[in-house]
Amino acid sequence: MARRVGYPLLLLGVLSAVVATLHFHWDPDRVSGLTLIGTIGYLSVLERVIPYRTDWWPSRRELRWYAVYFVLSMVGGALGQGLVTALVGVVAPARPGLPLGVQIPLALLVGTLGDHLVHRWSHHNRWLWRLHGVHHVPEKVNVANNGVNHFLDVFVAQAAVQLVLAMIGFSQESVFAVGIFLVAQGYFVHANIDVSLGLFGHVLAGPEQHRLHHSTDLAEAGHFSSDLSLWDHVFGSYTWRPGRVPAAVGLADPASFPATGELTATLLHPWRRMRTPGPSV
Repeated sequence: MARRVGYPLLLLGVLSAVVATLHFHWDPDRVSGLTLIGTIGYLSVLERVIPYRTDWWPSRRELRWYAVYFVLSMVGGALGQGLVTALVGVVAPARPGLPLGVQIPLALLVGTLGDHLVHRWSHHNRWLWRLHGVHHVPEKVNVANNGVNHFLDVFVAQAAVQLVLAMIGFSQESVFAVGIFLVAQGYFVHANIDVSLGLFGHVLAGPEQHRLHHSTDLAEAGHFSSDLSLWDHVFGSYTWRPGRVPAAVGLADPASFPATGELTATLLHPWRRMRTPGPSV
């Protein structure tokens, strides 16, 4: 039962949060924070109920490090959100030309495309990979280590996508709606849960596809979209097929990055010489 209803219930929760916020004029920042906490808690429970691999459950030591990185990711997100908040009122139109019901699906398409392209670039650009590669260091994929990021990687990704949406002309309400979906979806695909989206996986990304993205085999490590997998079809990076699972996850060259527990070295890594360029996927 949990395998069938786990994801639909998450989507229902996100949709309810968006509708209620827009209807009752709740504080979007507060709702975003509460939704993040609720999403992490919900998926953490599912990881125990329907785990994909029990050896991917984080140890207590790993959880301590993951918590530190989560806080740093929140700092990066806050910096990115601060930049967006400061500029969105300037670049976003006071009265968008399209109704909100049209804006949101369009903003979803544009936002997920932007997220895909930024993520793809982070794997191809040498300096951006020094930031983003931090996320690929863990040799497990679970909810807790979704927050293992260099804070500047979070800043770049969040600010870039939301600013593009605002500059195109989408309203703050539509940017909020898309943003809250992207966050929940990002944690869902990273969850260590045994679920399959079936044919819907060709439109919406799921954990099956995202595990391949973390594969140490670069030939199968596509899937740059954490939200709409249709963009991976468009750009030729959709590699999943039924039964295909990564033999191992992590870095193809583990020695090219500091270990997750080496916090200072990780934060300084972008400004140090790299042994190897970013992945060629």
